[in-house]
Amino acid sequence: MYSVPGRRTRILAATTATAGLLLVAGCSSDSGGGKTTTASGVPLVKSGQLTTCTHLPYPPFQSEIDGKVQGFDVSLIDLVAQDLGVKQAIVDTPFENFKTGAFLNSEQCDLAAAGMTITEERKKNVDFSDPYFDATQAVLVDKKSGVTSLADVKAKGVKLGAQAQTTGEDYAKKQGFDPVSFESSDAVLSGLRSGQVQAVVIDYPVVQGWLKDKANADAFKVADNINTGEQYGFTVKKGNTKLLAAINKAIADAKADGTYKKLYEKWIGPYDAAAASASPSAS
Repeated sequence: MYSVPGRRTRILAATTATAGLLLVAGCSSDSGGGKTTTASGVPLVKSGQLTTCTHLPYPPFQSEIDGKVQGFDVSLIDLVAQDLGVKQAIVDTPFENFKTGAFLNSEQCDLAAAGMTITEERKKNVDFSDPYFDATQAVLVDKKSGVTSLADVKAKGVKLGAQAQTTGEDYAKKQGFDPVSFESSDAVLSGLRSGQVQAVVIDYPVVQGWLKDKANADAFKVADNINTGEQYGFTVKKGNTKLLAAINKAIADAKADGTYKKLYEKWIGPYDAAAASASPSAS
């Protein structure tokens, strides 16, 4: 199994209410040549399960809660698995693989779900589903910093942090910052808590999750919201049209029957109707 020094790739159990956390050493023997198909003709890398690559933790989209991987992305892909008559299994991998599609191309996973923004650059390596979430960037700062905006971060020479390989980091660099780069969203928050940085730029839903914790809400505040026009999509190996169609159908059905709204309110917060009306042609 592909690995990156310092980060162990893990396969985690399907996240139904009764499933527990499972760590598996090594790769699935059904990878590659052992590929199977569902009754509806959708190809799977392992029989009986829809294997999802993600990058943990990234609440509220995916994180370990009470020994299970849960979140908004997880719940939506559970709907896809249900439609296909299988269960979802989750593989925790380095985020950089989502840009290249490495784990999809090597057939370690059927799809990737990682709160990933749809970009033209990424489309060169993977095929994206229809957008399922509109995202904005937030600037979270230490209340003691006196910072009131991203421009103020620069004006006051405050140290800025961001998650590596993300559009938030890219945006900060385009604005002339040299942000401290953290591997995960948890590391971003730790950097802010420890004083390594006094401000961070990261997806607003992540910040919303952090501020539900009273200690975080007492210490930090949102100084700026930046609408970068970003939308999230799930990805599959280029050319995997049958799985892509199944994902798009599950998203559309969930929006039509109210399931999307319920999941949004559970994981994200007050329902934003704009998130459900994203154009499939948006990028």
